[in-house]
Amino acid sequence: MGVAGTMEYLSEMLSKGKKGKKKKQTQTVALKVRMDCEGCERKVKKALSSVKGAKSVDIDLKQQKATVTGFVEPKQVLKAAQSTGKKSELWPYVPYTMVAHPYVAQAYDKKAPANHVRSVDTTTATVSESTVDDKFTLMFSDENPNACSIM
Repeated sequence: MGVAGTMEYLSEMLSKGKKGKKKKQTQTVALKVRMDCEGCERKVKKALSSVKGAKSVDIDLKQQKATVTGFVEPKQVLKAAQSTGKKSELWPYVPYTMVAHPYVAQAYDKKAPANHVRSVDTTTATVSESTVDDKFTLMFSDENPNACSIM
């Protein structure tokens, strides 16, 4: 075994030791935190900045949204926000174009920011269709042989 073989062996042994350790990826965690004033904003920002791995903290007082970017876990960030005594939860809103039925009762929220609705599962969002809707759907269907005469 020459010098090249020894170097290869050592580098292989060192790389095997590192494979067991996973690297954390940069994440962006958004929270909805109840904040009333600039004092609340400073308190929440200080608590979220102290989370291990947090690189930046952005606070939007108008939307009551706190965004933490860095090598963080969502549970740790939520726990830190709750430690301030403020009501907080993970950001529940998504753009309304991402939801199949944005105006169903479970998704629509008056307090949501513009063009956003609550994120709901498609299984929990129930849309009721009446027989009248089915009748009109079938009337203009491509499978209806009399549809051309109606149009």
